[in-house]
Amino acid sequence: MVGIFRQKNPGNSLILLGYGLVLKFGILLHPVGALQQEQDHYLYRLLLRLLAPFQIPDTVYGIAAFLLVFTQAIMINRICVRQKLLPRPNFLPGMAFLLISSFFIEWNHFSAPLLVNTLMVFIFHRMVNLYNSYRPVTEIFNTGLMMGLMTLLYQPAIVYVLLVPVALFIMRPFRIREWVVGMLGVTTPYYFLALEPIFTGQWNWRYLLPSIAADFPAMPDSILVTVSLALLVVPFMIGGYFVQVNLNKMLIQIRKIWSLLLVFLIVSTGIILVSGGFGYVNWMFGLMPLAIFHAATYFYPTRKIMPLILHWISFAYAIYLVYGW
Repeated sequence: MVGIFRQKNPGNSLILLGYGLVLKFGILLHPVGALQQEQDHYLYRLLLRLLAPFQIPDTVYGIAAFLLVFTQAIMINRICVRQKLLPRPNFLPGMAFLLISSFFIEWNHFSAPLLVNTLMVFIFHRMVNLYNSYRPVTEIFNTGLMMGLMTLLYQPAIVYVLLVPVALFIMRPFRIREWVVGMLGVTTPYYFLALEPIFTGQWNWRYLLPSIAADFPAMPDSILVTVSLALLVVPFMIGGYFVQVNLNKMLIQIRKIWSLLLVFLIVSTGIILVSGGFGYVNWMFGLMPLAIFHAATYFYPTRKIMPLILHWISFAYAIYLVYGW
């Protein structure tokens, strides 16, 4: 599979879909409805209330979750190809994303974190385009607007607001107007929601504000969780090494994007400490940067035996988890 996805062939999109179906079909056989957590925020709760009267089967939620995961994989792969994060176009980032997203079953259920992660991929796409944007102010406002909507889906996602100034610092020369516009975009959804109490007669606006508190993340409670974390961390470290070795061969824009990816990962781990609860659903926020670093692990080694062994070990483990053998 690594050899197939190392090439950029038009048919690889269909192969990637088949690859994802093989990995996720066991989850689709035992679908779960929309997950609800204490950390869910206004928009996600509103969405569930609007869908409740239709009594949607769990299978539909399962299919919707798979489509969201596959969409994220395709978008991440497209970003890597367009921005030339790897020397040659390939489908390794999409493959890596589908693979590592199978290490925790709850990452494939319809939930607020899954919707947030989907938005994060589109936000990252806009952020990496800021370097050469002809309309930076518009792009920055739209990025901030999407960030604001994201915080209204899942309360701990408020931590991601830190990425707006950090991304501007990395990708753009300092202009105070752009920073102000970015934060204005983040707060815009709250301006509109603040009008709701006027029409409903409920003047308690506190429910619109995110409630966050420092919390310890869930500790690994089984050998399977430990193995999953090891298969996430070890390839990331290997990929980070290869990226560092080849950094001098990259254009300045590509170096900035790799730096932004690392910041994404650091901030994503911070969310685990902010009202993270005791599950592993919100751990999915680091999937995008991890998948791209994993892709570097599969791409750069001159001896192909190591990526092959690593892939098939990860693939066999994911199949074991998904199908419960």
